[in-house]
Amino acid sequence: MSISHYIKEIGRGKDGARSLNREQATDLFGQVLDGTVSALEIGGFCLAMRIKGETPEEMTGFLDATRARLQKLPDNGLTTVVLPSYNGARKLPVLTPLLALLLARQGVPVLVHGTATEDRRVTSEAVFAALGMDAERSVPTLGAGELAFVPTEVLLPGLKRLLDVRRAVGLRNPAHSLVKLMNPCAGEALVVGSYTHPEYAVSMAQTFALVGAHALLLRGTEGEPVADPRRTPQMEAFRDGQRHLLQAAQEGPLASLPDLPRDVDAARTAAYIRSVLAGERPVPAPIALQVEHILQEVQRHPTTRTAETTAVPEVSPP
Repeated sequence: MSISHYIKEIGRGKDGARSLNREQATDLFGQVLDGTVSALEIGGFCLAMRIKGETPEEMTGFLDATRARLQKLPDNGLTTVVLPSYNGARKLPVLTPLLALLLARQGVPVLVHGTATEDRRVTSEAVFAALGMDAERSVPTLGAGELAFVPTEVLLPGLKRLLDVRRAVGLRNPAHSLVKLMNPCAGEALVVGSYTHPEYAVSMAQTFALVGAHALLLRGTEGEPVADPRRTPQMEAFRDGQRHLLQAAQEGPLASLPDLPRDVDAARTAAYIRSVLAGERPVPAPIALQVEHILQEVQRHPTTRTAETTAVPEVSPP
């Protein structure tokens, strides 16, 4: 099989390239995920899409191909919150694990999936390990109040391979956007999507609308799906693809800053998370608001059940 005829269409440069329809995008991306095309073709696809940019219809096709191949979490009869964690921490501590633990404490099943895409960033996986929580090696079934970190390669090895192309060519490709949009659950899910640049907010919103997603969208912390602990970002919900504003962005100067660890390594981030969960430090207000909005969106689904518990998933002592 070959994708050269697709590359010919998308690889004509910024002004001359032609976009693919949903069916074509599904076929192309399926071949890439299956590994049935050459490394040279995959490189050509990644570079062509980087120059052209993917349309929402193309991204929807890529999602179709991905979903057909994912090892999905079994339907648990609940609404699982999905937190894609791919950017990690550079300047601020990666608090996606804190968001996940706060949600699980409220009885919500939570899936965090991800992989390291840059060597010099601290990942959620490293923070979970510092908290004594190992990554899953197979797809789990999550009950109410349960939390799991699942590496991308467990969900779909071909997707992990495509993400790793960045290490060879130094540029992102459609997989880096796709992982923040995909739903890896066979049952109901609320996908928490995040963006770093305003143009991605537009394209992600259009894709969520096309697929009829149940999702929350915000500008995350350095690309992670957790609100910036210093300033509340705008948050929007998508209910069957329909867009609703939940939270306006915080304006004006900051009155105070949260007491965050100065070092962003996994051990210090884990220690900070422990202290917040123990009530020794407050939950940063933007993250507390995000938890509230997520819980409200989860409860909107009629099949949702949550455990009547405030137990936090067990973490190891420091």
